[in-house]
Amino acid sequence: MRRVVVTGMGALTPIGNNVEEFWKNLVAGVSGCDMITRFNTEHFKTKFACELKGFDPLDHFDRKEARKLDKYAQYGMVAAEEAYQHAGLADADIDKDRAGIIWASGIGGIETFKDEIEGFLANNRIPRFSPFFIPKMISDIAAGMMSMKYGFRGPNYATVSACASSTNAIIDAFNLIRLDMADLFITGGSEAAINEVGLGGFNSMQALSTNNAEYKTASRPFDATRDGFVMGEGGGGMVIEALEHAQRRGAPIIAELIGGGLSADAHHLTAPHPEGEGAVLVMKNALRDAKLAPEDIDYINVHGTATPLGDVSETKAIKKVFGDHAYKLNISSTKSMTGHLLGAAGAVESLAVILAIRDGIVPPTINLKTVDPQIDHKLNLTPNTAQKREVRVALSNTFGFGGHNTSAIFRKFEE
Repeated sequence: MRRVVVTGMGALTPIGNNVEEFWKNLVAGVSGCDMITRFNTEHFKTKFACELKGFDPLDHFDRKEARKLDKYAQYGMVAAEEAYQHAGLADADIDKDRAGIIWASGIGGIETFKDEIEGFLANNRIPRFSPFFIPKMISDIAAGMMSMKYGFRGPNYATVSACASSTNAIIDAFNLIRLDMADLFITGGSEAAINEVGLGGFNSMQALSTNNAEYKTASRPFDATRDGFVMGEGGGGMVIEALEHAQRRGAPIIAELIGGGLSADAHHLTAPHPEGEGAVLVMKNALRDAKLAPEDIDYINVHGTATPLGDVSETKAIKKVFGDHAYKLNISSTKSMTGHLLGAAGAVESLAVILAIRDGIVPPTINLKTVDPQIDHKLNLTPNTAQKREVRVALSNTFGFGGHNTSAIFRKFEE
């Protein structure tokens, strides 16, 4: 099968509105968490989140176009555009019949849905819905809009697997290129669920941190005092293409994508398997696909949401898969800084892995003071400060409600 390389990256995150700003703040250990500014949180258990900062849709879209796009699609199109430009596609001569978009969202246009239902009820249930209601809401419309913008006529769809969605998208795109069904993809994901419905829904599940007194440090993976995840928003994307296609057009090659794993917990609606069986399987599947031994991995960007069950389960799985090598790995959760971007998490965290390979720096797990006694304290969880090391091969884990598990493996590019 064909080799697949990364040639462009784009990011819109709570700690940076482009890739380099995101990376600078990630390495510096900057928290993106603050009190919610977008709506009144008086009656909510959680009053904080990792919102985007300084993002104005009118910097990217005219007013008429912005009204047709839910925030999740706006975020996606901005991240995709940065990746498109970074990959040098604006002036590239490519076969657009063999260029595609696979773009994920775990939830899609939840704010559009909320606004339209509120309007319906306020209007005495008289049905005066926007003609853009359905197109704005559906999770595949970002991929469709990108295909229209760039004229890409290859495979075009969305993947939805809760918080694993965008890693699913990347792996799908990877496989289609390897199988010679396309030459190039823009792939990734975006999410915009920080609103009354999103916050209230996750609060009712008791999934979110409610540490309003210490909101700035509330996202604390692996810590004994963690009490749930912190919501984030934004998008992350990349251009991946067949190696020979990238070389032919003289594209910058940032890293190589060499393996992807998929599995299911088959256990519980929202809780991970307590012994990490699905996580064990997905990492083994990714290693097998990449034709690597566990000892070949230098860094794992974990799912690491800061939920009481999830962090324990994932670290157990890492020890089962990697054995003694687990103690030689760097492990970190960048959700400690970005919050949990839900369906966009995997794409944003894959960018962190690629950048760690590029620069030889592992971003930290911030807010980690006391490791949970149920987690092996001898593991290198990269606490609070970035660590320099050569990262030749790195793995990104992303798991989702429903027991969906994904792992993607990236390697430093060599001819």
